[in-house]
Amino acid sequence: KTKPNEDILQAYKAGHSIFGENKVQELVQKWEALPKDIQWHMIGHVQRNKVKYMAEFVSLIHGVDSLKLLLEINKQAKKHNRKISCLLQIHIADEDTKFGLDESELNAIINSEEFKQLENIKIVGVMGMATFTSDKAQIRKEFKRLKRVFDHLKKSLADVSVLSMGMSGDYSIAIEEGSTMVRIGSSIFGPRNYST
Repeated sequence: KTKPNEDILQAYKAGHSIFGENKVQELVQKWEALPKDIQWHMIGHVQRNKVKYMAEFVSLIHGVDSLKLLLEINKQAKKHNRKISCLLQIHIADEDTKFGLDESELNAIINSEEFKQLENIKIVGVMGMATFTSDKAQIRKEFKRLKRVFDHLKKSLADVSVLSMGMSGDYSIAIEEGSTMVRIGSSIFGPRNYST
């Protein structure tokens, strides 16, 4: 996230081909400028009115937290004759600042008639972010909760295989708890560049 194209190219030339961005505008600019075989993941909160800008190329949208957003992704994917893979974001943290569905909202979505009609999206898993804390027991408890949701969802949806949890500060705990995808940009590229 927020890293210049030169840094991404260096990692790409070293063999890395999947990159994430958390702002749609920056994602589009990087997609236009960088090699076309890069798989781009949208890892930030997504506003429905921004989906159209990335629908042509995005490989995976991580933070899907509403049926309305799924409907919009489906609509925009259809325009490009694509099926876009998505992760449902589950709220596991004890913080109010994190986005995500609770388990009852998740079940309401996947059991709804509207969801069953969506032909241009593919739910491939779930993602979640643990509380920003040094309390490893709490982080582990939250990752265990997401693993339970993931295991339950796998019984309902055939394509579910991705459990995305763990970032640079807590990825080792996440892997111990079953994560299949970690988001560790800061460990690879250094701290994010925040514009002033």
